[in-house]
Amino acid sequence: MTTGDDRAEGATPARPVVVDVAGSRTWRRAFGDLAQGWQQRPLWGYLGWQDIKQRYRRSVLGPLWVSISMAVIATAMGILYGALFQMDLPTFLPYVATGLLIWNFVNGCILEGSEVFIANEGLIKFLPAPLSLHVYRLVWRQSLFFLHNVVVWAVLMVIFPHPLGWSLLLALPAFALLVINGAWIAVLTGIVATRFRDIPPIIASLTQLLFFMTPIVWQYDTLLRNPAVAERARIAEINPVMHFVEILRQPMLGQPIVWRHWYVVAVITVVGCAAALLFLRNYRSRVAYWV
Repeated sequence: MTTGDDRAEGATPARPVVVDVAGSRTWRRAFGDLAQGWQQRPLWGYLGWQDIKQRYRRSVLGPLWVSISMAVIATAMGILYGALFQMDLPTFLPYVATGLLIWNFVNGCILEGSEVFIANEGLIKFLPAPLSLHVYRLVWRQSLFFLHNVVVWAVLMVIFPHPLGWSLLLALPAFALLVINGAWIAVLTGIVATRFRDIPPIIASLTQLLFFMTPIVWQYDTLLRNPAVAERARIAEINPVMHFVEILRQPMLGQPIVWRHWYVVAVITVVGCAAALLFLRNYRSRVAYWV
């Protein structure tokens, strides 16, 4: 028997055997991750619903608190800012409530999307599931919140009738665009934030700023009709969230459809999805190590 000390001086140490495997940075695996996550709809659908039930566990009204809190905030802000801006309350209150309804969905996708993989650290490490499952779960949960809050919009439409027409059907593709963009934002920011943990606080600060830059408690059209600030008011269109809010709020309030907002959203959707797919292709295999 020989030991390590008996090796010949010129001998070279044995190298570990490396098994060749298919590269992880492939488009096939990126699209496969999305497809596998979509096939597990019963799982992320159940988990998303359980997230809501857990949040309001042992409360009398349960998830109805989502709509109640939304109604209280919308009413308070509508009355306050309506008085400050001298706006007609039957028109301004539904405007603010609908804007908050859409903003809550967008804000939820951005904030929770940046921590979607960090928050699911345990599942990612111990459950062999595609990363997209956690993204689908997040978007589904935010969609359920949105559907709960639609009750507030429906009540306001009964109290303050608006001239709703066939354009209301555009709310369906508009919301679908919001869902798609919420998904790619979660994928992109989730991967980056998992690697760089300073990203979530930065995003949280930026979303607070975006709220005041987005026409939710103030009306963009009113500023455009004011010759003194009309030119400067157009700077608001630099904010991409404004276009997402408008494509859904306009059909929900029976307002004339401004197709410029749809074109901007379409471009952002294509560019964002391409960027998210690129990050998913290059870094999906590293997320489990980063968390």
